[in-house]
Amino acid sequence: MSEKIILNIVIDVQKDFITGALANPAAQANVAHLAATAKAHAEAGHWMFFTRDTHPDNYLETREGRHLPVEHCIEGEDGWNFAPELEAAMADTEPEVSHIVNKPTFGSYMLPSDILDELMAHNKAVTDIEKFIIYGYCTDICVISNAMVLRAAFPETEIEIQSDCCAGVTPESHQTALDALRACQFTIL
Repeated sequence: MSEKIILNIVIDVQKDFITGALANPAAQANVAHLAATAKAHAEAGHWMFFTRDTHPDNYLETREGRHLPVEHCIEGEDGWNFAPELEAAMADTEPEVSHIVNKPTFGSYMLPSDILDELMAHNKAVTDIEKFIIYGYCTDICVISNAMVLRAAFPETEIEIQSDCCAGVTPESHQTALDALRACQFTIL
């Protein structure tokens, strides 16, 4: 029997969500803890998937841009990059699997496919997944969206939300998202 895999899904830990265009005091307060958590999980042998909110230059012309008219995470610009705390924490860490998913919207419909591709590349099956651990920014937008995508794709797999490594747009929307995730049978840590 093969060893079970724990997959970490680290959501949008990018400069624009911490100190940039959509600066967030809660993210600023916990990014060092998030980075240390990611490093510890990688060193423990967890597979690491990092999503990156990725928008084109014409972001303001997109549906999202018309509803949130703040240019952010424009591909190639500084705010699109991962937080320096996360980059530094992961620099000397070599997880068995480290995968970046650039996503053009809140939830990545490609994330389950990328996970399945990595499983196949490592001669593993869905039944080899012990659980997912999800954390990052923003709890009430991209974290909840990607958690729901994974729940639909992997309905029998445990999914945990590491809430001390998340931040919502506001403390209230963060809590509302955690309550919604709990109602949908996610484990909130």
